[in-house]
This record gives sequence, structure tokens and C-alpha cells, in this order.
Amino acid sequence: MLQGRRVLLAVTGGVAAYKSAYLARLLVEAGADVEVVLTDSSERFIGPQTFAAIVGRHPHTDLFRDESVSPHTDLARWCELVVVAPATASTLGKIANGISSNLLTATVLATESPVLFAPAMHTEMWEHPATQRNLATLRSDGHHFVGPASGALAGGDTGIGRMAEPEEIIEAIEGLLGGSDRGLRVLVTAGGTREPLDPVRYLGNRSSGKMGHAIADEAARRGYQVTLVTASDLPAVPSVKVVAVETAEEMLEAVSGIDVDVAIMAAAVADFRPARPGQTKISRSDGLSSVDLEPTPDVLASVVSRENRPYVVGFAAETGDLDRAMTKTKEKRVDLLVYNDVTEPGSGFGTDTNRVVIVDAEGNTDHWPLLDKREVASRLLDRVGADLADRG
Repeated sequence: MLQGRRVLLAVTGGVAAYKSAYLARLLVEAGADVEVVLTDSSERFIGPQTFAAIVGRHPHTDLFRDESVSPHTDLARWCELVVVAPATASTLGKIANGISSNLLTATVLATESPVLFAPAMHTEMWEHPATQRNLATLRSDGHHFVGPASGALAGGDTGIGRMAEPEEIIEAIEGLLGGSDRGLRVLVTAGGTREPLDPVRYLGNRSSGKMGHAIADEAARRGYQVTLVTASDLPAVPSVKVVAVETAEEMLEAVSGIDVDVAIMAAAVADFRPARPGQTKISRSDGLSSVDLEPTPDVLASVVSRENRPYVVGFAAETGDLDRAMTKTKEKRVDLLVYNDVTEPGSGFGTDTNRVVIVDAEGNTDHWPLLDKREVASRLLDRVGADLADRG
């Protein structure tokens, strides 16, 4: 799966650096093309010659004594993925705050490729508020994490902070680089549709589009071919093809012309629209005793009913318990349904976080904690990828 993939292994100064040599070996055995960057501190735990013998080239150790004129930008452009293992509290803090004080941090800040951190530190350092703030920043910037695990630490201590095992890191690398699913065509819908009452007013909802845009951005970072049909004016990463729409009818038309492998329908599509919208602004003095409504087209159903049906993820923004979401999963015939209670603090429209429950076609549920929406996007795409792999 990693044959020919360009991986930059960045090693920082922690005892777990000894595991990084084995990780380098696993990458080479998987067929990856590997470059190594070492910090000064890491060389106190493991020597550069060890990595040179494993990957067949000398590691990069310094911004100013490298053969390249600009080693950090050259490495940043060369790699398809940066793996920082181990990632110490110091390095995490520097990158979270944009401090490029050595070759490793400068390279990470210069790259547009995904970055995977494998943290390793003592429990007290991992749990410190400063470290947790830095982790939240890195996650919100779109970076990825594997571990840490609980177990034996340096000095005979035990607790959370142990670097993930190299085999587990390899699995995370394979998930990010995508392997055979790298060319997946993914459709994402986002935002809340606006149904005109007259040329000035509309019926709408509170959806900001943040969840859908986070999914589209994460899918693009994984190398997927992403089309985002959105009623939101939020930005998207450059590789995403954006189709701007306003109404449910426009969203249906845009979606119908896109052939995809995966459809993630995160938009909050209005269920009803004014049956007879005014052609001119409705005056207050004329009065308006009632508004006749009619159903909007069901965009989700149109995708599910295709002859060449993609893998479909639906969204259900509800209030209350899971009953309606469970019913919707069966009625809509989706592969997965993402349910969230919009009345719960920190969850739902306009927030940067979300607490969701994943419901599959068999009615099984997976309750996720309150997460940044980018983390929800990452976990959701991991789940979609695993389901597709199971189906062959």
C-alpha cells in the first residue's frame, strides 16, 4: 500500500526515538521512499548512522549545514506525508505556535502535506493545560494524531504518554495516504439552503456549513477528488471544486450532475419552501396572513436512488433522543447517518465543535464525545474508508 509513497520521518528528542528506527524499517519494507529529519536532542538518544543504514541515505539534521540551499522547503515539497515520531511536548508547542527554530519545525510549517504526530511524553506533561491547548490548536489546523497509549514510561513510571507502537503508526500512515482509495471521488454538501419568500426575504435555518466544509477539506487533504456543493460562503482548500447554490432545487440540480464514489450529505436542506414566492417585495402595509408551503425536493433521496449508487452518509440535525434518527436511517436507506442534537451545548449549528452519534444501516450506534468539527470529519472519513475496505 505504501509502495513508492514519499514519507518524511521526523524524530524528536525523546526516549521513544529508539522505536523510530523500527518504524523506519517498517516503512522501507512497505516500499515507501523515506527521508529522515533529526533534531539535536534526538541525536542524544539515537545516532544518524542508524537511520542512514536503514533507509539508505543520510538523515537531515541542520538548516544551515545541509547540501540543499533550502532544505526545509525542499523536504516540505518532496514529501506526501510528514510523520513526527516521537513528538515531544516541546516540538508540539513550537509547531502549534508557529516557531520554526530548527529544521524539523521549519519543514512542518512549510509543508502543505498531511502531518501525523505520534506524541510521547510523561503523563504530567501530556495532561498539562498548555499541552492540551497546543493539541487543540494542531487539530484545528488539520493535523493528525496517533496515540499516545498508556504503559511504561521513562524512569520506571507508568501512565498515558507512551508513543504508539510502530505497527499502529504504520496503520495510521496507510489510512492517511489512502492506498487504493486515494482517487476516490467524493461529493460533500454543506450549509443551509434558503428558500425565497420574495426577492428580499427567505425561509432558512441556522446551519453555518462548518461541518460540511471541514469534511470537504479533510477529504481533499487525503488526496480525494472532492466536489463541494454548498450554500455557505466559507472558504475551501484550493483542490476542492466548489459549486455554490442557494435553494434546495439548485442543490438537487448541482448534485444530479456529479458521478461519485462517496456522497456525504451534510447540508441542512430546507424541508419546505413558499409555494408562491412573491415576485416583488411583500409590503408590511399589504399584510400577510399566511404563507402556503410545499415540500422541497429530497436531495439525499435522489442520491440514494441512483442506479450507480455511491456510499451515502446522511446527516440528521435533531432535537431530543435518537428515535427519529434511527427511523431516518432506515427510511432514507443510507450507509451511515450522523446524528447530533442541536440543543446540546457546543453541538450543532454555528459552533466549532460537535457531539455526534453514528448510526449504521443495521441500527448499530457509536457515540462520539464532544470534538472539534475537524476531528469529527477525520474520524468520519476513517469510518467510511474502513467500511469501503471491508466491502473490497
